[in-house]
Amino acid sequence: MGIKEVKDYFSNQGLLHKVIEFDVSSATVQLAAQALGTEPKRIAKTLAFEYNDSALLIVTAGDSKVDNAKFKSQFHMKARMLPGEKTEEIIGHPVGGVCPFALKQPLTVALDISLKRFESVYPACGSANSAVELTPYELETHAQTDLWVDVCKDWM
Repeated sequence: MGIKEVKDYFSNQGLLHKVIEFDVSSATVQLAAQALGTEPKRIAKTLAFEYNDSALLIVTAGDSKVDNAKFKSQFHMKARMLPGEKTEEIIGHPVGGVCPFALKQPLTVALDISLKRFESVYPACGSANSAVELTPYELETHAQTDLWVDVCKDWM
């Protein structure tokens, strides 16, 4: 799984032209911002957490950090990142390309309110050298969720 499935998904939505593939790595917020020529805060990073014997994905702005107290209040559990070796197995995308599209199995996906301050953001597309530009509304639509949460800090 990975970029192929995400491209198939966006192709089926008539949006394949929006998927961007780079000749360089975009596996981190900084690298993605450099590849796109944009501010790091506009990179929509998808974080994977252990959740109910599976995974929870939270998409946040590139300049935000998960606030453990807010996370626990929202999800009634401690924030524990999904181990790297389980990421591709459960989500279907490798570390560095994790995104909320074309998932291997149905997962809970939440979008942090830190994303709402932007006209558009850039989540990955299932590989460590890809992205797609979406409005927060389009991100909600294509991540197939309406779960907006406030679990981050250090953004503004």
